[in-house]
Amino acid sequence: MTDLPPRHLRTPEAARFLGLSGRTLEKHRSFGTGPRYHKLGGRVVYNQDDLKHWLERGTRTSTFEPKSSSVSPARRLEGQPLPQTRVKP
Repeated sequence: MTDLPPRHLRTPEAARFLGLSGRTLEKHRSFGTGPRYHKLGGRVVYNQDDLKHWLERGTRTSTFEPKSSSVSPARRLEGQPLPQTRVKP
């Protein structure tokens, strides 16, 4: 039996996998605070390993644990430029 490549999830599936709303995942993507994604034509897809890695960044065992890395909120970070919007001709 041949190994299949890892399955890629579209935004609604990826959001369910993460326990987020699709809109929250879209915000993370536009602000650059979310998991890695790929563009296939006009489609946005997520690799399951990338989703798991992004979740692991927020793993803690205690509230006193030092903050080595974390998952940022779905909002523009301090000093970050606003996302570019496309203007239709």
